[in-house]
Amino acid sequence: MPTSQTFVIVGASLAGAKAAETLRSEGFDGRIVLIGEEPVRPYERPPLSKDYLRGETGFDDAAVHPAAFYEQHTIELRHPALATGLDIEERQVTLSSGERIGYDRLLLATGSTPRRLSVPGADLPGVRYLRTVADSDALRQALAATPQVVVIGGGWIGAEVAASARALGAPVALVEQASLPLERVLGPEVGTIYRDLHAGHGVDLHLGVGVEAIAGSGAAEAVRLTDGTTLPAQLVVVGIGIVPRVELALAAGLRIADGVAVDEHLQTSDPNIFAAGDVASAFHPRYGSPIRLEHWSAALNQGPVAARNMLGVTTVYDRTPYFFSDQYDLGMEYRGWAPVFDRVLFRGDPAGHEFIAFWLRDARVVAAMNANVWDAGDAIEALLLAEHHVDAARLADPDADLTELAESGR
Repeated sequence: MPTSQTFVIVGASLAGAKAAETLRSEGFDGRIVLIGEEPVRPYERPPLSKDYLRGETGFDDAAVHPAAFYEQHTIELRHPALATGLDIEERQVTLSSGERIGYDRLLLATGSTPRRLSVPGADLPGVRYLRTVADSDALRQALAATPQVVVIGGGWIGAEVAASARALGAPVALVEQASLPLERVLGPEVGTIYRDLHAGHGVDLHLGVGVEAIAGSGAAEAVRLTDGTTLPAQLVVVGIGIVPRVELALAAGLRIADGVAVDEHLQTSDPNIFAAGDVASAFHPRYGSPIRLEHWSAALNQGPVAARNMLGVTTVYDRTPYFFSDQYDLGMEYRGWAPVFDRVLFRGDPAGHEFIAFWLRDARVVAAMNANVWDAGDAIEALLLAEHHVDAARLADPDADLTELAESGR
């Protein structure tokens, strides 16, 4: 039956675009308005620090849909347009132009913004952040001159940018407050592998140290560290985390808890409003707690789940957390959630960058990372879902069948 309902999606992101696609594929024939700040159609962000940054792929490869998709599916893609207000009583979204758009259901897919560096000189020209395709374009152009690069932050963005900059021939120094790159996410055992990987590719690592200031007259010229070291820098890339964009939700009175708080159906404290992607702190039924996932897979999969729930098709978001990274010759996939673990166990050859790492808690596998091993994903997923005790010796044995371990634990 034709409907006169209007569904509005704030955020022309991967989550927002996949939600719009799902609304149409599920048979919704009402009005869909997709609001995006950037002047380009929705795209995926992982390539921005990797192949797109290096100039190996173009925008069309990163785009979620072909250019004609939105018109063909009668999706009003409003861009560039900024949503500045949300009235949950009147069910209206206000744009910076002053236009007010009424909605029957609303999806917030507003994403996140880079955490800003707060030291003297942080606003000098030459200090850059990476979040948008325009940021990546500007960074690629700056890297073309193979400048002396200082990357501040050894998380995923910092590590991937450092690897891409080295691949483009630029000299790179990496500064990280923790004792190892990626230590906060992966722990010291796997963090050590990434430390050695970057050092082996010529990155000048400064670990366990902070940034005191960025110096320069008119533009960044050096980074001063808290241990007294001064690093020359023609280009500074800051990757110290992201902050969920909750401003609209907060001003509207929605519940906020490390992001927009949503239940397992991605529904907010207002029954007509849903949230997905970086901004959503979603209750995960398997873990019994809310999790905000700053990864591609959450945006890809939460958008469609939110869309189905907007349509009244009750759907639970309970997928295993997943992310991937490619740095130099080390490609990896990580599955699971391990905020607390007892040990990390390896199967394979960590030194040769072909291995699986398992994070264990109470003899159960709570997360796993397959590095340059591409046939283990289904078995790892089964292990995580089984949630039973496993024999550590067999888990570490490359000849032991992971699927059998998932079925029996022995």
